[in-house]
Amino acid sequence: RPGLALCAGCGGRIQDPFLLRVSPDLEWHVACLKCAECGQPLDETCTCFLRDGKAYCKRDYSRLFGIKCAQCRAAFSSSDLVMRARDHVYHLECFRCAACGRQLLPGDQFCLRERDLLCRADHGPPP
Repeated sequence: RPGLALCAGCGGRIQDPFLLRVSPDLEWHVACLKCAECGQPLDETCTCFLRDGKAYCKRDYSRLFGIKCAQCRAAFSSSDLVMRARDHVYHLECFRCAACGRQLLPGDQFCLRERDLLCRADHGPPP
């Protein structure tokens, strides 16, 4: 369909012999498909992520839109082990009592007050 498609990047007609189709309805000139954040070219050698019609490299997509640790606010890598408390997610090393700094381990009793984790010793027995 070269010549009929409109580039999602620049809006111009794609008359090149090749185009890049990222989703069923979005097509780009090969030169126009770049990360909306860092400008890295996105081609068959690089994973491409879409959000609101914009393309992102994996690093920027994770940084901008990925789940972040409730304590340090850093993104998670695919190999990170995590701890969860209600709808909050933490790196293992960030899952610590806000009062004493003790790392909380699986099976430990704790309390979540707003965004602060408190170990049993610092929050007291349950009411």
